[in-house]
Amino acid sequence: MTNVWACVPVKEFPGAKSRLAAMLSPDQREVLAITMLEDVLSALAGATRLAGILVNTVDPRAAALAERYGAHVVNEGARDGHTGAVNGMARVLTAKGRGALLTLPGDIPRVTSWEIDSVVSSCRGAPSFTIVPAHDELGSNAVICAPPFSVPLRFGDDSYFPHLMAARRHGMEPTIVRLPGIGLDIDHPVDLLAFMRAKPRQPTRTLRLLEQFGL
Repeated sequence: MTNVWACVPVKEFPGAKSRLAAMLSPDQREVLAITMLEDVLSALAGATRLAGILVNTVDPRAAALAERYGAHVVNEGARDGHTGAVNGMARVLTAKGRGALLTLPGDIPRVTSWEIDSVVSSCRGAPSFTIVPAHDELGSNAVICAPPFSVPLRFGDDSYFPHLMAARRHGMEPTIVRLPGIGLDIDHPVDLLAFMRAKPRQPTRTLRLLEQFGL
């Protein structure tokens, strides 16, 4: 599958990761969000099967970090929540005639370039739909839509099975890929503990940061 663009929606960093408040201070959560995003961007930049990277954000630090890793920064629907930001990037790609959208969040710091390439390689020709579920099989941690609007997307805490059903309603049997790095997003304290216990395939900035925090 060629011409797949990675699309990462990034909220403004102040107030990030509020569900980790029992474990981390506001300043620590903000630094964590920035560090996780850098781990994700590093993995994307190292992938060989992507046509490019889009980051949708209005946060200047996120934009500067994205540009450092060769990503194109847009702000189409950036303040319209996760789904709105992804749809904004789909509009950008469609207007430019790009073939497929791979969306994934900025809070999956165990992701590797190999996993990114594996997901892209699993994508079939258009129209098609590929999905990587969260480790609990509730969330949708990576989705490829070929073309970008082939399946209506709606993200949330319980989006995985609704996305499967949406693809089937549109005549596509989803390709399901399970990968440990992409599957582990960090939203809750239990996710943070699972990340700390997991043996990383490669060193991550996020793990080093959490060790500095004394976790």
